[in-house]
Amino acid sequence: MKSLYIMGTPGSGKTVVALGLAQKLQQEGYKVGYFKPVANGRKIAGKVELDAILMKEVLGLNVPLEKIAPIATSSFYLSAKGNLNDAFSIIMEAYDQVSKGNEIMLIDGALSVDILSSCGIDSITLAKKMGSSVLLTLKAENDYSLDNAIFLNRHLALEGISVTGTIFSNVPRPLCAKTDGIYRPILEQLGYKTLGVFPTRPEIAAPTVGEYYDVLGGEILAAHERLNLLVEDLIVGAMTMASALTYLRRAANKAVILGGDRADLALAALETSTSVLILTGGLYPDVKVIARAEEKRVPIILVHFDTYTTIEKLAQVSRHIQPTDKESINVALENIEKYCDWKSIIDNIETFQ
Repeated sequence: MKSLYIMGTPGSGKTVVALGLAQKLQQEGYKVGYFKPVANGRKIAGKVELDAILMKEVLGLNVPLEKIAPIATSSFYLSAKGNLNDAFSIIMEAYDQVSKGNEIMLIDGALSVDILSSCGIDSITLAKKMGSSVLLTLKAENDYSLDNAIFLNRHLALEGISVTGTIFSNVPRPLCAKTDGIYRPILEQLGYKTLGVFPTRPEIAAPTVGEYYDVLGGEILAAHERLNLLVEDLIVGAMTMASALTYLRRAANKAVILGGDRADLALAALETSTSVLILTGGLYPDVKVIARAEEKRVPIILVHFDTYTTIEKLAQVSRHIQPTDKESINVALENIEKYCDWKSIIDNIETFQ
């Protein structure tokens, strides 16, 4: 049984890469398993990790969900009840169970490679213990992303870990040509292989209004049934009406964050391409705002945080594909087929000892 550990930077779409690659491997006739040793703590009722549900359904895995994702953590894990003293043994026992009968195991890394280093269960340590080859997935945002790719490839080599290659994922379309034409050759000169450059695609990258609500909480004041809308941009309404109109018209499928007392700005936002209004400070809006939002079928989320705290919390929002979202599942496979050298990945898996 061979294993490929998919690890990288936050927001790089590790699970989406795993989802697409798993489907492709199944098409090629391989029996594929999926394992997420350290989940980021985002769960639904019953304490089941969302990505585990997705992969179990899509791949038809016949193993318990709690074994697919045995450990969950958060940014304050040292203060949480219980401890992670037995986490390594729990992970390895679950991995032994989940991997039985599979030819290839895809292991989905934590939010970043260093998470839980203090407990000895960071992604790099686990990859060594499991004897896995590594597929790096990195979000390309600027030239520092290239530096990050070089650093991680070099560090993994020093750790004695085999690296199958690097995928740059969620790449803004204006940066795709530079990533392919400049970043790729520089990495190749250093002996590191680039296996794909995936452009940002809203179907799999943009969070939904519901995912914003999961993080923010609060109250939904309008269009409760439209929480599936995608949010592709954020605008903070801390400006005059004259200044705001330019930005509101320019951004599509956006979330607009503003105080509940800014009825003028809220009404203006509702006349543009807006996916959700997020009202801060616990201030209920004018009834005209709620009425117009219902007419436009735009959700309103009222939160009791100030604007700064709300923006900080929004950094925790990420997209989780649902098992019923066939379009996004197909896009994940399309990324592998269209933008990735998947044959090299299979060849590496086959030859890796």
